[in-house]
Amino acid sequence: MSSRQISIAIDAMGGESSPYKVLKGIEIFLKDRKNVEIILFGKKEIIETIILNEKIKITNFSIIDTNENVTDVDDANTILRHRKNSSIYKALEYVKQNQNSGFVSAGNTAAIMILSRLILGMIHGIDRPAICSLVPNQKKYSLMLDLGANVTVTPSNLLQFALMGYSYFSIIEKNNKPKIGILNIGTENNKGLEFLQDASDLISKSFLNEFFIGFIEPNKITSGDCDIIISDGYTGNIMLKSAEGISDFITSKLRVIFTKSFTNKIAYKLIENDLVKLKDEVNPEIYNGATLIGLNGIAIKSHGSASPLAFSYAINQCYNSILNKLNIKIINTIKNI
Repeated sequence: MSSRQISIAIDAMGGESSPYKVLKGIEIFLKDRKNVEIILFGKKEIIETIILNEKIKITNFSIIDTNENVTDVDDANTILRHRKNSSIYKALEYVKQNQNSGFVSAGNTAAIMILSRLILGMIHGIDRPAICSLVPNQKKYSLMLDLGANVTVTPSNLLQFALMGYSYFSIIEKNNKPKIGILNIGTENNKGLEFLQDASDLISKSFLNEFFIGFIEPNKITSGDCDIIISDGYTGNIMLKSAEGISDFITSKLRVIFTKSFTNKIAYKLIENDLVKLKDEVNPEIYNGATLIGLNGIAIKSHGSASPLAFSYAINQCYNSILNKLNIKIINTIKNI
């Protein structure tokens, strides 16, 4: 794989401040990655104008002109029937037809989910895709899925999420044995909804049993005691958005405190280096890029409001998934069941 050129199909039109933030993110990504082909999908005239006017320096790229955009208000019927020449649709078609390729977009999450499943299909043995992302903790980070793709799930789905999470973790932490847990309201075996208890039984009876630590409560997500956190998409999405909101609240309060008085400003200067270090450790930009895991192809969803730097991390997630043959690892892991 390393000797072959990797291609990344990028939706240039999705998300806020696009295509500028997409193009600038590509520029940042390509500083460290030379042997990568970038295929941009979007309105060619607009893309070329921004590259020229903003003096964006990118190489080894091509542009596929598309004349439709998926909007945030498009429903499933509109997406499926009337967005076949959109940047998302065409980029996913490219990935379907080309090996060693992947897709990145900051666009409409529902459209990406619907079209990815339609065009790329599912890995054999996986019923539903899951949104999978890294979550910072006190030790380093945890892998969490599902973060919003599936409102309702079966115990079998959660077992499949655990299998995919295990495969992903083997790429990002090659030398570490993961601890796998299911998000629940308590750690006791009789706590929580029935489908969670049934999922726990399924995982315990699989080869994952040696890595399985049982249930994990939400207040332990950042402790670092669990490396792979399994959840249904409804619970996972609420957990993620709650954490983001609390983080924003604390950050805004700290800003007010450290600018409140001259004494507080001095106090800030005394611990500024430690605060900068803390900010870097929990910086959401470096965790941008959620994998739509379980698809028969690599697809990465960037946050819609991501900065150029954050978008570059999403591209890098795509690159590493292709390079390390994520889907092949998932397929081989399923064979162990």
